[in-house]
Amino acid sequence: MATAVAPTRSVAKEKPKTFSYSSDDIKRMLPHRWPMLMIDRAYDVVPGVSGRGIKSVSVNEPFFAGHYPDHSIMPGVMIVEAMAQLVAVVYVAELLEAPAPAEDTPADPSASVGYLGSISSMKFSRLVVPGDQLTLEAKLGQKLGGLRSVSVRASVGTELAAAGSLIVTTERKG
Repeated sequence: MATAVAPTRSVAKEKPKTFSYSSDDIKRMLPHRWPMLMIDRAYDVVPGVSGRGIKSVSVNEPFFAGHYPDHSIMPGVMIVEAMAQLVAVVYVAELLEAPAPAEDTPADPSASVGYLGSISSMKFSRLVVPGDQLTLEAKLGQKLGGLRSVSVRASVGTELAAAGSLIVTTERKG
C-alpha cells in the first residue's frame, strides 16, 4: 500500500541586498585621509554584516621609504589598518542604507567611526609588496556594549596574507 506524502516546498532563502562603494564614497564614510586612507573600493557589502574591499599596493606608499627600503614590504600594522577600515565601511553602511535613518544618526556618517580596540590571533602568512592587490574581507560578529567583534582576512590572489580577529569601538569619544 502506498502512502501519500505531502509535497515539500522549497523555501528559498532571500539573498541580502549588497552595496558597492567607490573611493569617493569611502572618503565620505570614513574620517581617514591620505596617507592613512587604506582602501580603494568596497563591494559585496551587506550593511552591518560583512563586506569585501580592495587595497592596491603601490610603491609610492609613504611607508615604503622607511620600511625595508632595499626590500619593500607592507607593514603588518598597515594591513590590519586596511582591514579595520573595511570594518568601518560595513558598519557605516548600516547607517546609510537603513530604510529610515534613526534620530541619532549623525549628519556626517564618518563621525560614527570608532577606534580599533584589540587585535587577536592575527597571523601573517605572506609578504605584501608593491604591485600586489589585497582583497580584504570582514565579517562583523556580536555587539558587546559599545564594542564589536570582527573576523578579518586579507589575500593576494588565492594566497592568504593575514587573518585574525579585531575588536572595534562602535562610537568615537573624545
